[in-house]
Amino acid sequence: MTKRIISKFLRYIVIIAFLAWILIPVLWMFTLAFKSYPEWRVAYFFPKEPTIMNFILVFEPKQIIGMMGATALVDPVTLPFINSLLVVGASTVLAVIIGFFTAYGASRYNSPGPFSLFFTLLTRMLPPATFVTPIMVYYANLKLLDSHLGLIMLYSAVTVTYGIWILKGFIDQVPVEWEQAALLEGATHIQVVFKVTLPIVKSGLVVSGLFIFLLNWAELLFALVLTNVQAVTLPVHISKYVGAVGQLYGPQAALGILSSLIPVVIGYLIQKHLVTAFTFGMVR
Repeated sequence: MTKRIISKFLRYIVIIAFLAWILIPVLWMFTLAFKSYPEWRVAYFFPKEPTIMNFILVFEPKQIIGMMGATALVDPVTLPFINSLLVVGASTVLAVIIGFFTAYGASRYNSPGPFSLFFTLLTRMLPPATFVTPIMVYYANLKLLDSHLGLIMLYSAVTVTYGIWILKGFIDQVPVEWEQAALLEGATHIQVVFKVTLPIVKSGLVVSGLFIFLLNWAELLFALVLTNVQAVTLPVHISKYVGAVGQLYGPQAALGILSSLIPVVIGYLIQKHLVTAFTFGMVR
């Protein structure tokens, strides 16, 4: 009995420590977003005089930076926010579509072969810093630097391997007999894919899409090197709050909260599909 109590107590201690390790930085960022300029570097946790000026600074940098006496000027977050939604949304949809059809071919027809399928993993085995320079040279020749199309193509190419491997696992669990039965009923191969297989694995599409979306949403290196003005994304914009005047912790925290809302809202809206996907194939 004593051992069971001690074991249970230690288990709760580990869980609490783990939650604290994760949640305390999030809570610190949240409280920092509501601190005024003099409180950014103080040790106490909660703001003494809460303010929303940091959130205003994100959208109207001229007004607030002048009040704080800083000499740096950061552009409003509107354009980077739109760029992130456009680039990440388009690249995620493209990666999921390509990943689905590639995974279907690999699952049903063993195409393009096991070696070629494993070859797609090389895009994630190598550090992005090793091939960002050649890509920058190619993009310069193709006039794709600082363009939405350039980022969409690159993000799709880098993350499509996740779509392939995640969706292949889902398609493998769909019985081939169901597709064969549809063919015997007179359905074409295209109809089988879209009316039999696709509806069954739609939860896998949601999971792979969310996973790819999160990866692209937080990507910094490629966007930092390949964009400058027109196609700047949110992670690059957040880095601009560090300059000669020091680090603007308040606006960074405020923008961090705002940039986290989209993934959180999307995850909440599709939670039913996430539960279905995580339990897919466990019960027949």
